[in-house]
Formats: sequence, structure tokens, C-alpha cells
Amino acid sequence: MGGNRTGVRAASESSIEITFTYRGQRCRERLRLKPTPPNLKRASRFRESVLQAIATGTFDYRVSFPDSKNAGHFADRLGDVSSTADFLDDWLKRQRPIVKSSTWNDYHKTVINHLIPAFGGYTLSDLKRSVIREWCSTLTASNKRIANVLSPLRVALQEAVDDEIIESNPLYGWSYKRREPVAPNDDIDPFTPAEQAAILDALEGQGLNLIQFAFWTGLRTNELVALEWGDIDWIRGTILITRGQTQAAEEPEAPKTRAGRRELKILSPAMAALTNQKPHSFLHNGDRVFLNPRTGAPWIGDQAIRRTLWTHALKRAGVRYRRPYQTRHTYASMMLSAGESPMWVAQQMGHADWTMIARVYGRWIPDAVPDAGQKAVATFGLMDREDSDGVPLGRKKGG
Repeated sequence: MGGNRTGVRAASESSIEITFTYRGQRCRERLRLKPTPPNLKRASRFRESVLQAIATGTFDYRVSFPDSKNAGHFADRLGDVSSTADFLDDWLKRQRPIVKSSTWNDYHKTVINHLIPAFGGYTLSDLKRSVIREWCSTLTASNKRIANVLSPLRVALQEAVDDEIIESNPLYGWSYKRREPVAPNDDIDPFTPAEQAAILDALEGQGLNLIQFAFWTGLRTNELVALEWGDIDWIRGTILITRGQTQAAEEPEAPKTRAGRRELKILSPAMAALTNQKPHSFLHNGDRVFLNPRTGAPWIGDQAIRRTLWTHALKRAGVRYRRPYQTRHTYASMMLSAGESPMWVAQQMGHADWTMIARVYGRWIPDAVPDAGQKAVATFGLMDREDSDGVPLGRKKGG
């Protein structure tokens, strides 16, 4: 099997073992080579290159021996040897008890369907921005969709930085942007008064009460189905919104934001819907306001509403289909078109401030006061001041 070589020996019929010292520790690594004289000579030369790299400070254990368990022992950071797939899998497990069920469900689908297939084979340290950018460039999704996919990866990598597993987060301060054509329209597609009337005429009983209440409160669907009779203050005419129910959660959960927990004023059409709903569920064993009329059980999310109630109602009404969430947009457009305060509308809908209302629903905010701005002109303008000839500065000479 060839002559004796220092630090090189035949370990089995299919492998050769080399021995060397690194960082004061004796290391043994096997090469998948049959111990023939030529292969033993190759192994000896390889060992010499390892020793030279150690001597010059350029030796990288994981590069020379990527499958070795010692690579993790000598790694400067755990991210040098931890696969992105393993880290994301463990990160998902850590997130489950600390985020809302709906959020975790979104994380899980994104990690399993997109992130691990794309980046799971990289070590965390090798997951560079250039790698992520190259992958993004192959996608046909919108910038917004790509941002949503990268969002859990951004959070996970920041945790890896905080735990000193990697040195920096390649997604920090960066997002993928490609030039996109201006969207022809947005997702805001409210129902007209005539469409609302047609939809309500196509419904009856509990279905009618639910949709009428949705049109006149602007509640999110998950807030509607989680509403309980104890949340309603009949004397003050208000509702306290404190929870939401999604398909992904077994129990109702608190709002994601502080602004989501709010007190909502009950307008008269919404109050009428509640009054009509009382005989159906007020004395029900549970506390929920709205029940599925087919099962008598509380709704658990928008899928069942859309499938068993909403879609059929729009077909009977002859109204172009839009998803149930458009009832929320309809409420906002009605309030703003009528001249209600954007700040009040924002509070009713659970937004932290009115800037989102202005940005999303701005085209429904009318010029409610025709003489707006004239008070400032009267107070600070030039109309009451005269030039040296005694002509008011707010007028042209000869006018």
C-alpha cells in the first residue's frame, strides 16, 4: 500500500486518514480514497497544503473538510456551519408560542414553500445579499409579493445576528425593487349604494344581519366573527373591539396593533342589524353575536362566509363579485364621501393615525367646505392692506 508517510495512513479499504494539529488540537480527517500508492501520495500532498494554510493563517476548516464534525468545533461563528434550512426550521418552532397563529401560519407557508427550497442548502454565513438578489430576479411576482416572502427571512436573520450566529443581516436596510408599471387600479373597490341594497335584498335572517352590520361598521372579517354580545354597550351605543378569529387560530386572538383595540360607535343601520340578530343568538349557549345559520355554530373565518353565504348573495343580486373585505372599504368610502372627519374614520377602523386613510381612501375625501382656506386669507392675507396709493394689495390697480 505504499511507503510510510508522516500523518498519512490507510484507514480502510476505501479511505485514507490524515493527521495534523490545528489550534493546539490534534485532528484526524478521512479522505474518500482507496489507499493505493498514488492516492497515498496525493493524500500526503493534500496534508502538506493543509499544514501550509495553517502556517500562513489562511486555513478554513469547512472549506477543506466540509462534511467534518470538526468544522463546527473550529468555526468562528455557528453560522459558518449551520445550514439555512436547519436554522429556519428551528426558528419556526421558536416563533410558534410567541406570535399570533395567523402570523405563524403565514411564516410557515413562506418558509416551507419558498425560503427553504431557495436557500436551505446555503450555510447562514454564505447567504449573502447577492444570492438573495439573484433569486429575486428570477421571480415574476410583484415587488410587494417578494417583500412579503422575504419578510420572515429578514426577521429570522436578524435573530441570528442578535444571537451572534452570523455577523450581519444581508437584508438589513435593503429590499428588492424592480421597475414596475404603474398599477391600473388598486384593491379598493367599494360597493355603490345600489349594489349594497341589492345584496341586502338577496339575504335574509342572520346572513342579512351580518352583512348589513359589516357595511355599517367597517370591521375586519376576523373581528366580525369574534364579536361577542358582552362587547356591546347598549346605553352608550358603542362596541369594544378586542379580538379577532381566523381559520389558523383555535381561539380568538388580540389585535396585532394597539390601535386595533378600539371603541367603535354604532351607527343606526348597524344597531338595527344587532337588534334583528338578538333573537338568533343572544340566548345562545355561546357568546358570539353572529352564527352560521346552516350549522348554528360561530363562524370561524371568512372562508366559510364567502363559500356558503357571500358568493351566493352576490350572484342572486346580480352584483359583480368582490371579496367580503370590500365591505370594510365600502364603509370607509361612505364615511369619507359624506364628509366625516378622516381622523374619526381612522379611529373607527383601527388605524393608528389618519395618514393611511388619506393615502388609501383619499379620492373619497370631498372638498366638504367650499370656502376652505378663506379664513386664513381673511386673517393673514393682503386684502386689508393698502399700497402707497391707497389701493388694497389684494386687488390690481385699476380694478
